Formats: sequence, C-alpha cells, structure tokens
Amino acid sequence: MNWIVRWIVGAVALYLTVFSWSYVQPLAPFLGGKRGLVLDGAIGAFFAIAVVTLVNAFVGPLLRLLAAPLNCLTMGLMRFVVNALLFWIAGSVGLGLSVQGFLPALYGSIALSSISGVLDLLIPKDKD
Repeated sequence: MNWIVRWIVGAVALYLTVFSWSYVQPLAPFLGGKRGLVLDGAIGAFFAIAVVTLVNAFVGPLLRLLAAPLNCLTMGLMRFVVNALLFWIAGSVGLGLSVQGFLPALYGSIALSSISGVLDLLIPKDKD
C-alpha cells in the first residue's frame, strides 16, 4: 500500500512540476532555451513517474559513479547536471513526459525533487 501512495505523490509532484514550468517558461528565451516540459495528462503522469523512478534506479548509479571525480572538483554542483541528465533521459523515453532541452531538464529535476520532498512531509508515516 505504501508504494501506491508514493506513486500517487510522485505523479502529483510531476504534474505540479510541469504546471509550474508554464510560469518559468516566459523567462526561457532570456536564459537560452525556447523549449519546455510537456505532460500527457494524468495517466501520462503515472507512466512518466514510473519511468523517472526506473531511470534513477538503474541508470542513475552508473552516471553518478562516472561523474564522481567532477562532482568532487565542483563541490557537488555536478550532481545537478547528473540529475538533469537523468530527467532528460526519462523524458526522451516518450511515456507521458516530454523534456525538450537542458534548461527544462534542470528545472524539472530541481522542482520535482523539491515538490516531492514537501509532499512527502505531508504524508503520515507508518509506525512500526
């Protein structure tokens, strides 16, 4: 039951991330990008968050391992780039989420982790 709740929270967080991009998007031409984030409805959010989770679970450790020396040199800032690349890879799969450009991928990875972190705080934890 816990994984269903987390899946729903992830889908809501992804929907809010894509929705909030519409407010940031007018600034994108000034920041060097004209593309954005597109979500294919509520069902697309559920498929997309599953893809994001799978990409983070299987491709993420490999990319983080390869980027570890650069992460040390940049004092952790390379982690943002790796997370943006993972988000971009998940968007390029084409199951519910479309990520068009690096700037939307960077925004999406930061916003998704922030929004899902806040939503996770609102969910009561099981007492074991």
